[in-house]
Amino acid sequence: MVLRRKFLINLVLILCFTVLGFAVMGYHPGIEDDGVYLSAVKSDLNPALFPHDAEFFRLQLQATVFDRWIAGFIRLTHIPVAAAELLLQLGTIALTLLACWSIARRLFPELRAHWAGVTLVASMFTLPVAGTALFLVDPHLHPRSLATAIVLLAVSWIIAGKRWQAMPLLLLAFVIHPIMAAMGISFCFFLTMAMSEPVHSWIDSWSAERAGSVAAAFTPLAWIFEPQSPVWKKALDTRTYCYLYKWQWYEWLGALAPLFLFWLLWRLAQKRGETLLARFALAVFAYGVFQQVVAMTMLGFPSLVRLTPLQPMRYLHLVYFFLALVAGSLIGKYLLKAAVWRWALFLIVCNGSMFAAQRAEFGSSDQIEWPGQPQSNPWLQAFAWIRVNTPTGAYFALDPRYLEAPGEDYHSFRALAERSQLADAVKDTAVVTQVPELGPEWDRQVEAQKGWKNFQLEDFVRLKAEFGVDWVLVSYPAPAGLPCRWHNGSLAVCQIPR
Repeated sequence: MVLRRKFLINLVLILCFTVLGFAVMGYHPGIEDDGVYLSAVKSDLNPALFPHDAEFFRLQLQATVFDRWIAGFIRLTHIPVAAAELLLQLGTIALTLLACWSIARRLFPELRAHWAGVTLVASMFTLPVAGTALFLVDPHLHPRSLATAIVLLAVSWIIAGKRWQAMPLLLLAFVIHPIMAAMGISFCFFLTMAMSEPVHSWIDSWSAERAGSVAAAFTPLAWIFEPQSPVWKKALDTRTYCYLYKWQWYEWLGALAPLFLFWLLWRLAQKRGETLLARFALAVFAYGVFQQVVAMTMLGFPSLVRLTPLQPMRYLHLVYFFLALVAGSLIGKYLLKAAVWRWALFLIVCNGSMFAAQRAEFGSSDQIEWPGQPQSNPWLQAFAWIRVNTPTGAYFALDPRYLEAPGEDYHSFRALAERSQLADAVKDTAVVTQVPELGPEWDRQVEAQKGWKNFQLEDFVRLKAEFGVDWVLVSYPAPAGLPCRWHNGSLAVCQIPR
């Protein structure tokens, strides 16, 4: 009876922190990477969508079952897509916090440490991870977030000595998001070593030569040394976060400082006799050093430039998760203790600062974009009208840099309007870095849209003749000669005349 009561209390607390973290982080379906994943899910459910441009999301997702799994869940439950995405986002957050609580519970004996760790993680979901262009958790459903939650659960099981039970979890994470799961598998290797051997016996024997041999084992692929095309390199050059040696000093500090802090924690925990915490800190430090060496090797030689899109510095994603969790636990243990006013101040400062940052980031959009609710963002209003009032096979052209437009907040036209579009010069660029064969067509379409802000009727007619586009989304008032079907104060939806 006592155990059951504790379980229910812990479950309620996890759900409370899930709601709090969700509210602070916000919810913005269809932004950034979700432009790829959400488009793929909708295409799986309705193959008639995107007859002109499906390759700009379909080819990238060949290595994951995520979109098909989501589509299968929607077919099975008959839940609308928007509601299913919201439900699964909340489930991902809850699983993440459950895994973090499980890790903290094993590393720290104090109850207040467990929940302070969970509190800090929940408030820091949108914490930027050094120069990697990642957050701890995205404000939309993303396979990386789900795979990370599963990896964290596997980590908690390894700490508990259930190594074999962790393996199916890592395999599941791999089929959802291979790159992040590979990072998780790497960390779990170091964690297993730290938990199963005397602290110094394996780290002292881990020579640079041995590390190099392991790194080489991950890169015996002939395609690495194939010459890159100019178009592929052009696309890659827009992803500045891929180039480690072009990072700013503060980005390097954000990468290396956490490793030093975990080294320091390892030494201090050892002296205090906190063996389990010391071994965990050692595992994070060793994993970070090894992955940093691998990243600097992969990104340091022009002959290995084809490896750049693997973004090896994203190993920091897990490091930052552990940094937030352990830092919060230590704050709870040594600073907050049982003082109610300290806990209240802790909650207000952490959540209030991150909430303010999110409002600054998405100032033109609602904090939570609820399914089915009218949106205040004029771009989302346009996308909604297009989704309902244009033919499924409509082919749109719009500013190739529309994602960067003031107030657009990086919402994907393709995912939210559910219509085909000519390639853009922002998000589709990232797709090209992963799928080089798309490069020539992407470049042709983007080049054809140069000078968009000065386009007149004859330019739109040219796009129609060259690519077959028959609709445009333009600034209001529209250029002369375009018959427009809808507009708000900022945008107009128009057809290109025959």
